Amino acid sequence: MINQLTGGLAGMAKGRKVKVVNGLGKFTGANTLEVEGENGKTVINFDNAIIAAGSRPIQLPFIPHEDPRIWDSTDALELKEVPERLLVMGGGIIGLEMGTVYHALGSQIDVVEMFDQVIPAADKDIVKVFTKRISKKFNLMLETKVTAVEAKEDGIYVTMEGKKAPAEPQRYDAVLVAIGRVPNGKNLDAGKAGVEVDDRGFIRVDKQLRTNVPHIFAIGDIVGQPMLAHKGVHEGHVAAEVIAGKKHYFDPKVIPSIAYTEPEVAWVGLTEKEAKEKGISYETATFPWAASGRAIASDCADGMTKLIFDKESHRVIGGAIVGTNGGELLGEIGLAIEMGCDAEDIALTIHAHPTLHESVGLAAEVFEGSITDLPNPKAKKK
Repeated sequence: MINQLTGGLAGMAKGRKVKVVNGLGKFTGANTLEVEGENGKTVINFDNAIIAAGSRPIQLPFIPHEDPRIWDSTDALELKEVPERLLVMGGGIIGLEMGTVYHALGSQIDVVEMFDQVIPAADKDIVKVFTKRISKKFNLMLETKVTAVEAKEDGIYVTMEGKKAPAEPQRYDAVLVAIGRVPNGKNLDAGKAGVEVDDRGFIRVDKQLRTNVPHIFAIGDIVGQPMLAHKGVHEGHVAAEVIAGKKHYFDPKVIPSIAYTEPEVAWVGLTEKEAKEKGISYETATFPWAASGRAIASDCADGMTKLIFDKESHRVIGGAIVGTNGGELLGEIGLAIEMGCDAEDIALTIHAHPTLHESVGLAAEVFEGSITDLPNPKAKKK
């Protein structure tokens, strides 16, 4: 499958007469860079450049990362054997996704997270539904952190402190460190081209993805959060079109986020926390999948669809879904926000029945007070 996907990219590049030079590239000037590959060094001259050097996993100084039993997300994908007991450091998206995979393969999974919930960026009510499901699969240690990691012949011994910390060091067959990523901006000798890189390794760009050097652009993880592939792809389109002389800029209203776990957790637009921070008067509306015929028939009735509306304009400003294949339902909410839809626009759109995506329309009906599939709290009493 991986060969099919990467081979397809190589084929498209060849068809478009793109010359691919494999190796580690570094700037040597404002219009030159040097690539060091298996066959030596290659000097490339350019009129315009797009920096898309990405990011790498964060490493902590007290962890012996050189031990092959201590993984980052790339190591976890290069499956050599299935550990009997795996510790996931970090309850964010990457850690939970890999934990889901290894649980399915038979590993016993412990997750340690310093905050009071996993997926800290998502709303608490959505995460609560998710946590109820995964607590049957994972041992979650919230409000807890790792303080020491020691590699021994018979395993990796981990010491923790916090609310759920075990009293004694725990032995694991492998440890996945998934505590975030750091941009690769400092690895490019960008200063030799005059490109400014901040202390964290990010490169600042404008809405056309230009750096402080007008003919050098940057996209993806290296320009800032969120570090998501689909954001980087759209930035790449904008940068390429600007270089081609077209008037274009990157200014999305929303960028969706999805945790590819089971169940999936997906959100787009503002969360409740973000709405509060912006001082927006908002109202939420949720539709439980327990009231969805399709969800019941598909054995995924413990999901939920949530919409967040501006209380004054009734426009949708955010939404989230937790449930099997929840990410597949997110597109409608994202488009609704981009198009400036209000609750009535969504509620009056006829959704196919029985489907999971009709939960989006039903959540809008909850806000509108026109819901008939659930008790209607906004119904006028006679």
